[in-house]
Amino acid sequence: MSIQAIHDLTHARHEMVRLQLAARGIRDPRVLEAFRTVPREAFVPEHLAEFAYEDSPLPIGEGQTISQPYIVALMVEALELKPGDRVLEVGTGSGYAAAILARVASEVYTIERIQDLAEAARARCRSLGLSNVHVIHGDGSLGWLEQAPYDAIVVAAGGPEAPRALLAQLRVGGRLVIPVGPSLRLQRLVCIRRTGDDAFEEEELTEVRFVPLVGAQGWGKQAGTSPSRPRGEETRTGAISTLVRESAEAIPSIEGAQIGPLLDRVGDARIVLLSEATHGTSDTGRKPSS
Repeated sequence: MSIQAIHDLTHARHEMVRLQLAARGIRDPRVLEAFRTVPREAFVPEHLAEFAYEDSPLPIGEGQTISQPYIVALMVEALELKPGDRVLEVGTGSGYAAAILARVASEVYTIERIQDLAEAARARCRSLGLSNVHVIHGDGSLGWLEQAPYDAIVVAAGGPEAPRALLAQLRVGGRLVIPVGPSLRLQRLVCIRRTGDDAFEEEELTEVRFVPLVGAQGWGKQAGTSPSRPRGEETRTGAISTLVRESAEAIPSIEGAQIGPLLDRVGDARIVLLSEATHGTSDTGRKPSS
């Protein structure tokens, strides 16, 4: 990568923090500094590096995505982390969120059910010198009992409810941030605080769309990838469908449309192009939003 390209990505990273995070309410200075420090382009496929700091998820293979930066920041801030905290992450994916957590907490244990993704994330974190990130291949819905209890647990996949195993591995006073809901398409992002041995308090943060939490205490294997599907097809079509599902904003009717999320994405752009007819029009001077 050229010096100019590195400079451009560094500038884009700082602008992401300013416009996508701080301007939308992320206040924790340690969280903001972590996002300024960790290079998101290192956690996406090389051909997508130029899009690393756009306000959207990106496909990372195996039918999975790297989450929108703002959602990652919202979840990390909700954990209320302190420097000595031990964190469990469920759903390593690319390893980007684990790298962010590693800049804010003391130790990060992150579980990924797809072995290839786990190995790739481990290599990325190692290359960035993040010795406090420990990547585990396994069923994240069951947590990781070996290092419990945790000061905080964050789940990067949507489940029907908060898994009992994760609640049990949270220390008293600890926080669990997880997307939950009865649908595979839409969830509520909640923060659950353990207030006693058998007592929990829940706060709703926002509506989100995450890939399904697959596992013994998640949606089960029916929500995962079909083992009979050819691997190449699974990676290609699964990633695209997941990306569309996470990026789309539902508009049930024109009259009652809530366009706030759309305006957040538009930001200070002078030109916004929408839908299929805009393909091939990037020569207008800005990348089209579609």
